[in-house]
Amino acid sequence: MRVGILCSRIRVEEKLLFQAFRERGVEAERIDDEAILLGLPGTPPLRRTGADDNSSTGTDPAGPYDVILIRSLSHSRALYASQMLSASGMRTVNSPEVIAVCGDKLQTSLALASRGVPTPTVRVAFSPEAALVAMEEMGYPVVLKPLNGSWGRLQAKINDRDAAEAILEHKQTLGGYTHSIFYIQEYIPKPGRDIRSFVVGGETIAAIYRTSSHWITNTARGAQASCCPVTPEIDAISRAAAEAVGGGVVAVDILEAPDGRLLVSEVNHTPEFRNSIAPTGVDIPGRIADYVLEVAMKSER
Repeated sequence: MRVGILCSRIRVEEKLLFQAFRERGVEAERIDDEAILLGLPGTPPLRRTGADDNSSTGTDPAGPYDVILIRSLSHSRALYASQMLSASGMRTVNSPEVIAVCGDKLQTSLALASRGVPTPTVRVAFSPEAALVAMEEMGYPVVLKPLNGSWGRLQAKINDRDAAEAILEHKQTLGGYTHSIFYIQEYIPKPGRDIRSFVVGGETIAAIYRTSSHWITNTARGAQASCCPVTPEIDAISRAAAEAVGGGVVAVDILEAPDGRLLVSEVNHTPEFRNSIAPTGVDIPGRIADYVLEVAMKSER
């Protein structure tokens, strides 16, 4: 069985994944997303340049793989690579469809809404004037998010009209097409934490609380991870969210509303998990490796 891992750099998560595959008797191969050449169907689908191997020729046919685990940090690289590899007949985890939906917050919101998964209220505007109207109608505070991005970057909690006018002006001045699409999400007061659950192959394998004094509770921004019991309610909403975006390996960000409701804020297609293994006691990289090998077995059939 031949397994590839497409990645930008080897972080703790990737080291743990390589180890997990090795423990299962599979030597997964690193595919550097900066050193690959991709072709259309009917041509060699994947080659690696000399930066990614030890070949004297400088190029190396790198396929076919039974499955490729996509771990690129760049959403665009992950999406386009998975699309081209899939078009050439290779299976990828996650699939291009999942990556496309999860990498765009509006597409995620639409997918969740289409399946009846509860989420915060969202408004989308295409001008600062319309965005300001939306914020006024929703009531402050609101959260303004970029359509693409992770780790809570470029998100703003807007508390009043003055702040809204200033931030909208900054967005307009920054330029760029994505800065002209205003994704506005209802602000949900948190009890000092949110929940991140991990769904692999349709099963909620673990969940953590992410606790922080800041309104952004990403562990990459300093939030503390602790074990969150996977209650029937958390399990149900996590699996529903994963199914809505197409399944595979995802992390689901869940907010606890003051009235007790659980709301899905985002779904991540390349989840980090280094801080979630110890608190939960779950072998997350091992579970991911098992699922990827299941996908590979299906491709062999």
